[in-house]
Amino acid sequence: MFDELLRAWDGEEVVVRYDAPSGTWMFVCVHSTALGPAAGGTRMKTYAHPRDALADGLRLSSSMTRKNAVAGLPLGGGKAVLSVPEIPHDEARRSLLLRYADVVESLHGTYWTACDMNTSPADMDVLGERCSSVFGKTEAHGGSGTSAPATADGVFVGIRASAKHAFGTEDLSGRTVLVQGVGAVGSILARLVTDAGARVIVTDVDEIRAKELAVEVDGDVVAPDDAIATECDVFSPNATGGVLSAGSILRLRCRIVAGAANNQLAEPEDAERFTECDILYAPDYVVNAGGIIHLASLEMLGETVEKRDARIAAIGETVTEVFRIADAENMSTERAADRIVQQRLAESAG
Repeated sequence: MFDELLRAWDGEEVVVRYDAPSGTWMFVCVHSTALGPAAGGTRMKTYAHPRDALADGLRLSSSMTRKNAVAGLPLGGGKAVLSVPEIPHDEARRSLLLRYADVVESLHGTYWTACDMNTSPADMDVLGERCSSVFGKTEAHGGSGTSAPATADGVFVGIRASAKHAFGTEDLSGRTVLVQGVGAVGSILARLVTDAGARVIVTDVDEIRAKELAVEVDGDVVAPDDAIATECDVFSPNATGGVLSAGSILRLRCRIVAGAANNQLAEPEDAERFTECDILYAPDYVVNAGGIIHLASLEMLGETVEKRDARIAAIGETVTEVFRIADAENMSTERAADRIVQQRLAESAG
């Protein structure tokens, strides 16, 4: 059932395990180890079919290769997906995570994992009981804790760099930023742009969460179905991927798109559509790299908080370079970012 997906994939290795006690399909996708061990989060989610879970893992692992390369980290790209019948809790969750930890440990450091959708630092603590290749454990267990604040910081830097390119100034005072998805990252981002003087509009499938945050930041709320067509200066996707498609891009009423969500484009060709609509797109894997920078800097490279912060601040410089290449070569910003990635991968091979 997986052969077509694997034949079309350009990665290195996929480990597939069916966990009979829980009915979970485990997929560990190692896309590239050219720059170092593959690194990426563990996503726990219910899928309609195991094939959909594998497709998600393959796509996300490729994005992690690009993200880690463009961020200048000595890491390759990987992703793990736990396709569960339902999200487990308590002892069932712990047992599943321990069995999954054995799978990751069997790769002997080829793949390093961290939090992702529906997994937490506490879950990483459990993995750490049997696996040495784990980022993002709680501080009590020797990790650096959640990477959400660092991810939000990176997106904020990316938004400011985008504003500088689009409006001539990185000052966000008086600008309107629509934050789609106000979970761990989006809520922090909303506070950051508010503190920078922007007016914030929030939207989330959790209506209560959206309203509470809007009150906190003195912002407004729009329904999820109306968000795409809401007028703003910056549209920031921070929820699930695939939100930017041929249809939705035409409905956007913004000048800039920059957010933390992974795989924002429904298909690669969508990157070309932003130019036609006079929208500046900051590629997701460039601006949302703050999380993996946080983990790798503090936990693998042994760097100081100041050095980590400098790496996150450099996201702005990378975004600016992406825009420069795109303008000079008359290409999409996605293709410009990919050019930087390919250059860094080629340098490692040489």
